[in-house]
Amino acid sequence: MLPHAPSSVAVARKRLSSELVASGVFESVVDDASVIVSELISNALRHARPLPSGQVRVCWLRRGDVLELEVSDGGAMTEPRRGPGTLSSLGGRGLGIVEALSEGWGVRHEDGATTVWAVLRTPRSNGGEGAVSPAHSDTVVPDLADFPDLMDEPNEGFYNGTRNEVAPSRAYPA
Repeated sequence: MLPHAPSSVAVARKRLSSELVASGVFESVVDDASVIVSELISNALRHARPLPSGQVRVCWLRRGDVLELEVSDGGAMTEPRRGPGTLSSLGGRGLGIVEALSEGWGVRHEDGATTVWAVLRTPRSNGGEGAVSPAHSDTVVPDLADFPDLMDEPNEGFYNGTRNEVAPSRAYPA
């Protein structure tokens, strides 16, 4: 739980980055995850109410090579959606960035909270501490299309539309 305040973006980003680096995730993936969590928190701060506690909830869970990122807030009058993000617009690019960097993202409504989630792949480097990007490594990152059943378990992922059978979720890209 973090305050519904701009300082929470840096706090969450720093903690997420340090945990992923310590677990040996490639630097480029750590960067992508940090951008995603920053965008999700920034959107919650800009467009939604805090949770009844006056805070936002930021969660991440790593299962194998899959990282789930979630930010929950008190909801808003509108549904989170990707905006047009035109060159002349001052905003509206956040969820487009999340969509580009992640395997998918979505929105879940439950218990007076709105949760925006994103999933991305987090292959590990061989080096552990101070992980480097695959371009600077001899490690081969497998093509995920070769593993179609990676997330087949019915209650283990976001791709089936629910998480732990709690609430329906909309996933993007559709």
